[in-house]
This record gives sequence, structure tokens and C-alpha cells, in this order.
Amino acid sequence: MKFLIVTGLSGSGKSGAVNVLEDIGYYCIDNIPPQLIPKFAEICINNGQMNKVAIVTDIRGGELFLELDEGLNYLKSNKLDTSILFLDASDEVLIKRYKETRRKHPLDEQCHGSLQNAIDTERKMLEAVRGNADYYIDTSDLSINQLKETVYSLFLDNPNDSMVVKVMSFGYKYGVSREADLVFDVRCLPNPFYIPELKHHTGTESCVSDYVLSFEQSRELVKKLEDLLDFLIPLYIHEGKSQLVIAFGCTGGKHRSVTFAETIFKYLSEKKMRCRISHRDINKDR
Repeated sequence: MKFLIVTGLSGSGKSGAVNVLEDIGYYCIDNIPPQLIPKFAEICINNGQMNKVAIVTDIRGGELFLELDEGLNYLKSNKLDTSILFLDASDEVLIKRYKETRRKHPLDEQCHGSLQNAIDTERKMLEAVRGNADYYIDTSDLSINQLKETVYSLFLDNPNDSMVVKVMSFGYKYGVSREADLVFDVRCLPNPFYIPELKHHTGTESCVSDYVLSFEQSRELVKKLEDLLDFLIPLYIHEGKSQLVIAFGCTGGKHRSVTFAETIFKYLSEKKMRCRISHRDINKDR
């Protein structure tokens, strides 16, 4: 099990980093006091289904945060793969961000309303944990997408894992999918619905998929779609998109669209993309 401790200066972008970590499969929990880390780790270990966990702990915990070493020692003593991600930014950028959001610094009252003093105090309190950090990101000059790319580069074994691709089928008679990013209409292809022995089967069955793909125009369309997705998907990943929904539509959502969704899902899966598949209308009117 991988345990990642996310910490750093208030306003440095920890929330944005955690959102990215969640997108790439980490179970994330925000603002947990270090004293609760051993208990939470115990729950994760006993659960058996969490293999990547990210915990945000920072100065919001007040003096409790100063006991972070105890929580880290517990994780390491239980032979958990533990690392620290520290996020930072320049004073000027932090002050600007606080002015834009109009939020109070966690040390605002302690520093009598002086934002600069609060930032200085927090830096001193975080010196030790910064020195022990395994990963360090200065977000001063990073856009949201650049922060995403930085987190991806640090914590992804496979860059394709930065985005989940959902491939789906639907029937136009039930309405176009509203969640789709890319919609392909395959009603231009021969319809198995009019073949008596295929009418009551679906594109998940070989009798239907073999029929749909037996036509030259169908096979040519598959090749063109594969080429198009090979071109588009890296661009979406580069722009920081965390989910791409590709939808195939036919009249009823049972034959042609299902065949194409299954075919493209298999193609992307073989390229080691993180994929899911769903058939919205496959069981309607049955």
C-alpha cells in the first residue's frame, strides 16, 4: 500500500494536487490531524481494497500538526510505502491568492490579522517537514493544467493513466447522451435489427458483432476511429482532462452502437488506457 502525505503552505495548491491524485486512483482524505493517521492507516490495511492513499495534513490542525513525525513513524514501522509531497509558493503569490479568494489564513488570529506574518510563521513551522519531503512542487508559476502535468509526472507509472476513458453506446430514439464528449453516429451502417435471427440479440454477442463488422465500410470506419483517437487522446491528456466519454449511437442502442463501443473499448484497453464501458439502452424494450 502506498501512503502519500500531502502538505505545504496554505494557498499553495494542495486541494488542486489532491483532485489530480483522486483522478488517478488515490483514495484521498483532507485535513486529518497527524494523531489520526495511525487509526486511518489501520482502517485502510484492514479494508484490503485501498492500494494508494493520499492524506492531506497541514497547519489547519494547529499544534496537533507538530506531531506529524509520530504518524509517519507508525506508517513506516508497519512497512507501508510512505512518502511526503510538499507544495510551496512564493510569498507574493500566496498573498495574491488570499486576496483573490478573500479567505482567512489558518494563522490569521494568532498573527493578529497580518497575512505576511502568518505566512512567515507557517514557513518556520513547516521547515522540518519540508526538509524531509520526498517530492517538492513550487506552484508559484504553474497554471492548473501545469500542476496536473507535474503531479502526473511524479505519481503515474503510465502517462495514459492520467485520464479515464468511458466508452458507451446509446439509442437515438431515447435521446442523445448528454455526458458524451465525442459522439459518433453509426446509423449509416447496415442494421441487424432487420435480420430476423439477429433482431433479439445485441452487439455484445458475436452473431451481431460479426454481422456489423462483416461490411467493408464498418471495418474502414473502425480503422479511421482508431486513428482519430490515437491523435486526440494524447491532446486531451496534455490539456489535463481527467475523463473522456466516447459515445456511439444507433437507432435503438442495441446492435451497431454496442458493437462499435465494444470494439473501441477493446482497442483502447489493449493500449493500456484506463477504460470503462457501458451500454445505456441495451435492455430497453426487451
